[in-house]
Amino acid sequence: MTVTGLPMEVAAEGLPARVRIHEVGARDGLQNEQTVVPTEIKAEFVHRLVDAGLPVVEATSFVHPKWVPQLADAERLFPLLGDLDPHRLPVLVPNDRGLDRALALGARRIAVIGSATESFAKANLNRTVDESLAMFAPVVARAKEAGVHVRGYLSMCFGDPWEGPVPVAQTVRVCRALLDMGCDELSLGDTIGVATPGHVQHLLAALNEAGVPTPKLGVHFHDTYGQALANTLAALQHGVTTVDASAGGLGGCPYAKSATGNLATEDLVWMLHGLGIDTGVDLDRLTATSVWMAGVLGRPSPSRTLRALSHKE
Repeated sequence: MTVTGLPMEVAAEGLPARVRIHEVGARDGLQNEQTVVPTEIKAEFVHRLVDAGLPVVEATSFVHPKWVPQLADAERLFPLLGDLDPHRLPVLVPNDRGLDRALALGARRIAVIGSATESFAKANLNRTVDESLAMFAPVVARAKEAGVHVRGYLSMCFGDPWEGPVPVAQTVRVCRALLDMGCDELSLGDTIGVATPGHVQHLLAALNEAGVPTPKLGVHFHDTYGQALANTLAALQHGVTTVDASAGGLGGCPYAKSATGNLATEDLVWMLHGLGIDTGVDLDRLTATSVWMAGVLGRPSPSRTLRALSHKE
């Protein structure tokens, strides 16, 4: 449990008053687990995360079970979340068929996931970057016609395990294409965790110069090299107010083996609360949830904050 008064709040100039945490543990986290978590446990996980005050909890993915067997139970899971506001439960859809499945269950927020690099587009979608954009265009159009909010994920924005450094202009081009096809927001993915703060701010500035407004942008950092919090702070300094994170630091990427866990939500909340930034998240409840899930998975969490707080109990 947290110690009363800690972290001590010391605000820093130039930071937002509130940050919206986009929780991805139930989807991006569990999809990379070796074992399949039972559907009822997943439903409880989502409920616990919502109860902890997380405003957006990505629930599942409507990808073909052949590709992501850990999330093959989307049709069984989503109805178990029927007591929750579907506007708080985005789901990933890869194509028209995935959208059909999501809409049939009442999903009101969807996400598509593209790539800034050709190598990852081929590995993840078996298409070129432009072919994947062409596939997403009708999905986004149909979702918007149905009044559904659309998020565009972009992987490999800062580096690629096959191609190495990714030119900023290359990332900007694909971001602009996703926005132009109708995405309501974009999430910039550091899929293998190689970004550094200067790179983050340079990309954000380049996106602004290309007409992509900061309020449309979120950031999604992996902590492979321990840079996720530093990169998040750099994004906040630029004005970004949406940050993706995963309870307990769950996750990785099944198509990029060098991708380790996502930024842990507990670590993010500790930093934000210390900066006096409102998140609406109850850290004690979040910690209890992640400790519970670590027990379900049978392994400790990589989150330093979670380890510190659970050790005090």
